[in-house]
Amino acid sequence: MSTDLRVVAIGGGHGTAVTLRALRLYASTITAIVTTADDGGSSGRLRDVLGLPALGDARKCLIALAAESSTLGATLGVRYEEGPLSGHAVGNFVLAGLLLEGMDLVTALARAGELLGAVGTVLPATTTPTELHAELRKGSLSGQAQIGRAGEIRSLQILPSGVRSPRAALEAIEQADQVVVGPGSLYTSVLAAAAVPDIATALRETSAQRVFVCNLRPEIPETLGYTVADHLNALISHGVEVDFVLWDPDGTMELGRPEMAVRAADLKGSNGLVHEPGKLARALQALLY
Repeated sequence: MSTDLRVVAIGGGHGTAVTLRALRLYASTITAIVTTADDGGSSGRLRDVLGLPALGDARKCLIALAAESSTLGATLGVRYEEGPLSGHAVGNFVLAGLLLEGMDLVTALARAGELLGAVGTVLPATTTPTELHAELRKGSLSGQAQIGRAGEIRSLQILPSGVRSPRAALEAIEQADQVVVGPGSLYTSVLAAAAVPDIATALRETSAQRVFVCNLRPEIPETLGYTVADHLNALISHGVEVDFVLWDPDGTMELGRPEMAVRAADLKGSNGLVHEPGKLARALQALLY
């Protein structure tokens, strides 16, 4: 591990959690910047009832950064299976409780990180509830859950248009040595965080190395038929700039004709469905050195 390597991961959900597990293997300072736009499942139900930002993506990232000996870290991912709480994750209630005690979201995530003995920091891309709006080839849709079930997406908006990002997130990008965008659902996780105006601006202005980790396969139906080039074009069209693209040619994602060099690497885990943290760590570290 480097003694002074600062790395930021941007996205949400399971993809960014995998990236964080990779960063634990070589970075000394780790920051996750995650979307708060989820409106499905447990997060969506708590948003509707309590008016809170979506907490599920932040919860997954906190678990990925928790101390290996943390019993609480394992508990946060447990879901109730029966009764009126069925489907809710324990960790979402913990974070909601901190917010209902009067903490802002940045402070609540920091306090949760302390309880978990987290080896990094989790920050929201926005501190207030946001909604995704997508223009499709035919028509439009609003809401992360609905967009995730759609295809032929042309563009994404994050509403309200004037939503701001916490200063700590922008400073982390500014001071980073490397920023890793993705993997994850292109529109509903990756761009839901990286295309937030303040975050996208910070990405354009940082001197850090900016890496996009492409998914192993198109996500059906959200990115059905997409190539690596299509993913990169979507980033660019939403103002998200990167320097390198990592891609596993043994996955089912075709390369297409990207307008920048793509680094091929063995990244997939044993099931071929998700990135393996050790392989991803080696590929990301190799880009730095």
